[in-house]
Amino acid sequence: MRRREFIQGIAGSATVWPLAALAQSATGRIRRIGIIDDSPSWDPFRQQLRELHYVEGQNLAYVNLRTDGSSGQLDAAAAVLAQLPVNVIAAFGTPRAKAAQRATKTIPIVAISISDPITAGLVTSLAHPGGNVTGNTILGPEVVTKKLQILKDAFPGATRVAYLWNPDNPATAEILEDLRKAAPLFHITLIGEARQAQAMLGIKTTVLEATTRREIDAAFAKSIELKVGALIIGADPYFDSQLDKFALRGFVASGGLMSYGADLADAYHLAGIYTGRILKGEKPADLPVQQSTKGELAVNLQTAKALGLTVPQSVLAAADEVIE
Repeated sequence: MRRREFIQGIAGSATVWPLAALAQSATGRIRRIGIIDDSPSWDPFRQQLRELHYVEGQNLAYVNLRTDGSSGQLDAAAAVLAQLPVNVIAAFGTPRAKAAQRATKTIPIVAISISDPITAGLVTSLAHPGGNVTGNTILGPEVVTKKLQILKDAFPGATRVAYLWNPDNPATAEILEDLRKAAPLFHITLIGEARQAQAMLGIKTTVLEATTRREIDAAFAKSIELKVGALIIGADPYFDSQLDKFALRGFVASGGLMSYGADLADAYHLAGIYTGRILKGEKPADLPVQQSTKGELAVNLQTAKALGLTVPQSVLAAADEVIE
């Protein structure tokens, strides 16, 4: 789909309510929040704003735009939000936040669950963002090693793992580097206890790339060919659109085996607080980037049974959610 056609399509279908409220918003009675790729995960964000007395249909409107997660559509959606304009753009994940940043340098942007906002160029520092972007980060680089450790605890016999990532998403480059450091296959020189701890995992990791649906299918086929014990899928907007948010808890609810990552409800809650503060006049440059340190582990026992796998009781006891 051409960019112009996409812009016309989403502007004509997804923003009917906010466009009808333009006259009211111009007088300050209604505030508008732009969201790219809305989903039920945003419920804690909306609930937090309701608690701050921002009620949809009264003094608040959401502009929800849907994309396929590709960079072209993310940029087009962000451009629509900037052109309307909205009062705040709330963006989940680095690619959406970067698209919003490319679209506007003046509209406040609240970024949610970003891996490294400084490396991504979203802020100049965590304490002093310095521009029109603030928000919260996920657990940090240790999350990759944690995923490998959980995998090893759950299935000690899995000594070869494949990791699927999207090379078109620069935000995942750091995660890939963390994975290389965590996997003895790459012979990264580490020091002291870190080297010992990671060597103890004894996991060899094969990195697979995918930027299209065909390449995703090919990566799954390659995993079978290599006889890997498990496949770890990196968080990415395009992967989300293709495989039902499989890098998050939603993947497990849809039939995936396990997921581990930041507690998204907490991240959305924090973003709702910051959005409310911005709507009251505070500037993103003055709001330090927050770090969500709460992890969330989900396990689907139905899937484990279908695969003939037994998940150790220790892993189940540590899980935040077990789907039976």
